[in-house]
Amino acid sequence: MKEFFKNWGVFLIAVALLVVLRLFVVVTVSVKGHSMDPTLADGQKLVTFQLSSIDRFDIITTQEPDELDKIAVKRVIGIPGDKVEMKDDVLSINGEVVDEPYLKEFKEAFAKDKLQTEYKYNQSFQAVADRALTFTNDFSYEVPEGKYFVLGDNRLISKDSRIFGFVDESMIKGEVFVRYWPLKDIEWLN
Repeated sequence: MKEFFKNWGVFLIAVALLVVLRLFVVVTVSVKGHSMDPTLADGQKLVTFQLSSIDRFDIITTQEPDELDKIAVKRVIGIPGDKVEMKDDVLSINGEVVDEPYLKEFKEAFAKDKLQTEYKYNQSFQAVADRALTFTNDFSYEVPEGKYFVLGDNRLISKDSRIFGFVDESMIKGEVFVRYWPLKDIEWLN
């Protein structure tokens, strides 16, 4: 038996450690849909870290409050205690204007042709964009304790806290930290 552990012990420990990491710390997910365009695209593969503390602007995976069996990828905009407001496409958190550089590409496309070129793959998205006056509709929310306010980066079509409400801390599955597929798009996130 000593000979077995001498020869295979390190390998078995490494395998056990990988299994524990995979089950309880690091989880892979696939992006489904277009709510995080252009930051994340449909079909991309991500790795999340389940033991992260969550902060503003982190990209996370979470259960959707109205469909608990669905996992969504969203950006945290408001943390517990925050007052988040959107007025004329300008985000304010606790009274301070906040820049959202990750929206620049789509905001410019919206200003150019209301995203009609970008949304050519979906007529209903084109119709929503055509009717929109701003890239992000105005809103104002106070985030309760133990809750988070999340949005998709593709604000015109994203199903997020504006629709399903605040995300409870217990629903958050992890923080996205790397996109690993497709290989040409490998990138550290957050």
